[in-house]
Amino acid sequence: MQYLDWMVLSVTLLFIVIYGAIKTKGSANVKDYILGNNETPWFTVGISVMATQASAITFLSTPGQAYHDGMGFVQFYFGLPIAMVVIAYTFIPIYHKLKVYTAYEYLEQRFDVKTRTLAALLFLIQRGLGTGITIYAPAIILSALLGWNLFFLNIMIGILVIIYTVTGGTKAVNVTQKQQMFVIFLGMIITFVIIMNQLPEKLDFDNVLKIAGANGKMNILDFSYNPNTKYTFWSGITGGFFLMLSYFGTDQSQVGRYLSGKSVKESQMGLIMNGILKVPMQFFILLTGVLVFVFFQFNSAPLHFNPTNVKNIEASQYKDDYKNLEDKLAVINEEKNVINQIYIEQLNFEYDNKALKKEMISLSAKEKELREEAKTLIKKSDNGAETNDKDYVFLYFILNHLPKGILGLLLAVIFSAAMSSSASGLNSLAATTTIDIYKRRDATKSDKHYVYATQLFTLFWGLVAIGFACVSSLFENLIQLVNIIGSIFYGTVLGIFLVGFYVQFVKGRAIFIAACISQSIIFLIYYFAIHMQVNESDKLSYLWLNFIGAFITFFLSIIIQRVGKQKQDEVLVN
Repeated sequence: MQYLDWMVLSVTLLFIVIYGAIKTKGSANVKDYILGNNETPWFTVGISVMATQASAITFLSTPGQAYHDGMGFVQFYFGLPIAMVVIAYTFIPIYHKLKVYTAYEYLEQRFDVKTRTLAALLFLIQRGLGTGITIYAPAIILSALLGWNLFFLNIMIGILVIIYTVTGGTKAVNVTQKQQMFVIFLGMIITFVIIMNQLPEKLDFDNVLKIAGANGKMNILDFSYNPNTKYTFWSGITGGFFLMLSYFGTDQSQVGRYLSGKSVKESQMGLIMNGILKVPMQFFILLTGVLVFVFFQFNSAPLHFNPTNVKNIEASQYKDDYKNLEDKLAVINEEKNVINQIYIEQLNFEYDNKALKKEMISLSAKEKELREEAKTLIKKSDNGAETNDKDYVFLYFILNHLPKGILGLLLAVIFSAAMSSSASGLNSLAATTTIDIYKRRDATKSDKHYVYATQLFTLFWGLVAIGFACVSSLFENLIQLVNIIGSIFYGTVLGIFLVGFYVQFVKGRAIFIAACISQSIIFLIYYFAIHMQVNESDKLSYLWLNFIGAFITFFLSIIIQRVGKQKQDEVLVN
């Protein structure tokens, strides 16, 4: 990194942290600290909701996902706009009417204490893990690519977030997320423009899409009904819908964002704003990854993008075999460059040469085979190595092909995204621990006492998240890991809330038993249907866990309630 990059990165991060800490220092009461005194306008609500979901994982993993698999991942978000409408006009009015601080307060009023506690604990487990991952994700990749100490990076990101989240609470989270989203959007737009400018002069945007399409990267929609296919239109509309409904409707990290709105209408407008902008935003990030793929059709790409794995295998007994694969890839890269140049010339004369497209597809298949062989060698060299390098693709590009200053800006994007989602996570964990666990057991203290308690719980969860980040290991794909953790827990919690909102005759005992059974079944399904399957194509898509968990909880609670009512009636008759 150059001096200018360091300056851009340091100034951006310090400004956000100092501004957030100073601007929001000193909360008079719990309402001010947790709900921002209900003074947040709709635009800030919308930005905060978007920033909470748009973690660093989004900007590290999503372009790499598109580079390897194309645009199909956008289908994952197809259920989001529908979920935003349902939440805006069903969940929000109820939350505001009851004047709750957390989503789980509603459950005690509707059911009982144990149901509220169960939902709160499920949230604390999955959000505690998720917040650790949002810290760990950028840290491990920056560590591998820049050579920075991983332990130091985990602590640095965590401490930066803790500083302004402890001092300012929800207001600090909302205020800083506006600055962070500005940095994020600016960085991604500049990167997109730079990639386009670095492509061959004769290659216009329309032809970029044709080259990407010829390589199977523009297959956006998949209407197949195969439940083993990870991302289809139907899994996005159903499983994605239930995931988004649970995440935005019952996860305190999101509920806390719109509960701080000035009014029901302001909160609703913020969520609808997210529903309108989120899919185009993800489409744009994926398209940036596709542009990186096209860029490497004219420029040499490494055989493997994770530099740690490359360094290890080059020091192993398999280094000659790996070098042989690199030489073969260099030949393929040269052939791809020549064929794509010819293809561009012919496209400019409005001639789409199908023979050349077949040759491009053939070369891409050979390249993929070489990359798989490289992964096999890496595994032989180190059986514990994670060979999936999707999360390293985009950072490899910006480190090696972006001009001075822009690298610092892109690193600021990654850190800003990590901080924004982590801050929301810590704020929600602290609020839930204080309101749903601590204050419920002892509500005799002063308001100021609970502000201090929330601050201490923020610090506690910050340290827990840092600790988890320090002991984590890289999963197949970080953005998938976050969504998998959510999918394991969200379905059950969503089922509890759906019963609470729409099935009035179901009582606390029935929903509590149904939720416990449902969560146990989801654990078993994940272990046997997903974790234990060796063949990747046979694995059940994790998105379906959201639907299954909600379905079991919803209908099982109705059955238990009716059976219990029937037995009670029989006892009364006898």
